[in-house]
Amino acid sequence: MNDEKVKVLVVEDEESIRRFITLNLSAAGYLVSDTATGEDALAMLKTFVPKVVVLDLMLPGISGLEVCQQIRETIPETFVIMLTAKGQDTDKILGLELGADDYMVKPFNPLELIARIKAILRRGMNIRVSKEVYKCGDLSLDITANKLYKNDQEVELTPIEFALLKVFMKNPGRALKREEMLNTVWGDDYFGDTKTLDVHIRRLREKIEDEPSQPKYIKTIWGSGYRWQQES
Repeated sequence: MNDEKVKVLVVEDEESIRRFITLNLSAAGYLVSDTATGEDALAMLKTFVPKVVVLDLMLPGISGLEVCQQIRETIPETFVIMLTAKGQDTDKILGLELGADDYMVKPFNPLELIARIKAILRRGMNIRVSKEVYKCGDLSLDITANKLYKNDQEVELTPIEFALLKVFMKNPGRALKREEMLNTVWGDDYFGDTKTLDVHIRRLREKIEDEPSQPKYIKTIWGSGYRWQQES
């Protein structure tokens, strides 16, 4: 880890869980700030800009979903790990649709949370140190600037979407299994399922495809994964 501590914001209304997470992240070397409400979280973002937000889905007042959406609109480079309870499958998917990078189901092992944060930060660093530009049809992915252009117009991507698109454009025409993509983008120590990947693929299609329901770039290989269709 760099000399400058990575900032993490924990937003969780259950005090015992919030303290548990905060203590473990602080012990792991992160600079942690915490709050119990979405309102306070959004206010804190003006002075405390975190690299990672650990965000509970069910919050009093402004919901975690609303907080996630506003984070994506104001500081899109920040990673969001959403916390959910068992049985909230619909809300998990909605959270991913709104821009969360990953989710964890409570209760969870704090070592797993730390592992996911480390993996997500490694991915962010890998994105930014490369010096490459990939072009395909009307798309241009500038790795150096961490930007995507479609018909010379910049398209806003989340860090996960950027990482996925990079994997696709580096492997044109190749069948990519879901598990392989999860390991590449989320890390070998990822404990989640393929549902997370599929939701992010759907979001990415909505941003780069002219007709997301009939994609020309990201093709589905049923029962297996996806393939990037290269265009000249």
